[in-house]
Amino acid sequence: MIKKIKSSLFAKVFFITAAMLLGISLLVYGLLAWLMPQTYSNRLNAMLDEQTRGFLSELERTPFSDSGGLFDQFLQNTEIYFVELYDENGRQVPLPTEVTEEEWTVTAVAAEESSESSPVLSNSYYFSFSDSSAAYMLMVYGTAEQVAEIRQAFLHILPLLFLAILAVSFAASWLYSRLITKPVLEISRISEEMSGLHLEWEIDTVRTDELGTLEKSLNSLSHNLSGALSELQNANKKLEEDIEQGKKLEQARTDFFSAVSHELKTPITVIKGQLEGMLLGIGAYKNHEKYLVRSLEIANTLETMVQEILTISRLDTLGEGFKMEPFDCVQAIRNYLNETEDLIAKKDLQVSMDLPAAVWINGNKMLMEKVFSNLIGNAVKYSPTGASVRICGQIEDGRFHFSVENTGTRIPDESIPKLFDAFYRVEQSRSRKTGGSGLGLYVTQRILGRHGSECKVSNTELGVRFSFTI
Repeated sequence: MIKKIKSSLFAKVFFITAAMLLGISLLVYGLLAWLMPQTYSNRLNAMLDEQTRGFLSELERTPFSDSGGLFDQFLQNTEIYFVELYDENGRQVPLPTEVTEEEWTVTAVAAEESSESSPVLSNSYYFSFSDSSAAYMLMVYGTAEQVAEIRQAFLHILPLLFLAILAVSFAASWLYSRLITKPVLEISRISEEMSGLHLEWEIDTVRTDELGTLEKSLNSLSHNLSGALSELQNANKKLEEDIEQGKKLEQARTDFFSAVSHELKTPITVIKGQLEGMLLGIGAYKNHEKYLVRSLEIANTLETMVQEILTISRLDTLGEGFKMEPFDCVQAIRNYLNETEDLIAKKDLQVSMDLPAAVWINGNKMLMEKVFSNLIGNAVKYSPTGASVRICGQIEDGRFHFSVENTGTRIPDESIPKLFDAFYRVEQSRSRKTGGSGLGLYVTQRILGRHGSECKVSNTELGVRFSFTI
């Protein structure tokens, strides 16, 4: 029985509510049974005191010998059952009443019998008659039969009242428990279905209270979960597609290593050429000290370049910041042109520069040098022999506008939107001829993105122009 009650929300709410109602009802009954007689007794005592004080005020204006009529009149009051008079020595004094001794004895006996069966109220008062300064004490007794009747009435109705309280408590508890637990039990049933991922249901919400709000929330939760499961299924399909796409990216990873080789190829070739020139003692390379210093500089640049290439490869995943500092980008451009003067001379290119004497920009010096070297290097590598390369830069409204244009070549219009994609090549055969890997422009665009800029490309009347603003 106890296990059934513990496992049933309705039973627990019912018995708890019934016990509370029964306890509160009995508490109210007990308070009324104690307070009502007490209150009525205090009221009777106050009335007795008021009447006695009026009687005493008349006695104090009357001689003792003439006070018998006042005592007789006072004793005729239905609320006064007995009176005693004591002198200042504490001896009882016969009342100066005009009633015969036999009548007075009968009245006293009746008062004593009445006081044995009913509560008695008594008060004592001190006063003096008008013809004497002696102090007398008057004891006034009054019965409170109504108080006893009230107490008896409460005792008589207790069994019937207890049955009524019990019946009302159980009926009210049943209605209250059903009202409270019905929606909760329905919600419990729905939650069990939800735990089994059965979401094809809806609660009829007609309540406007908090439970009604909970029912509406469950309906919304069901719809949302149903939508989430649908999205999850779609995501699983998309994941399968991504896995298939991942297999295709394996080839792209191979191309990435090829691109890294491309990035390292030029400085290694320069160092190798200088070392061979020094070993063979060709021309100016006989000055070993000069070219050893240059080789060391290129080797240092190569080491830094490897670190920057690894950093760039983590741009999308780590999002780490780079050191920003002001540097002269015009000097960086001139330095790169000096490094590639052999290739420029070999292809008989006409390089022109329209740049200010110096332009200081705020950025990562090594990465921005990579941008300039990639853009100018592409123009040099992909220009035919005898073509022109024009490098322009101007400052407007605190921003530096840079562009490099090479003549004698064009990019197919359909290839321009894909040009900055990683590992994309316009022509495979052309890439093999120039050593391009398709990563240079992607790296350039990512670096410019870190600096709040973007590289743009367009075909011109004479060739191809790459440009950006920083």
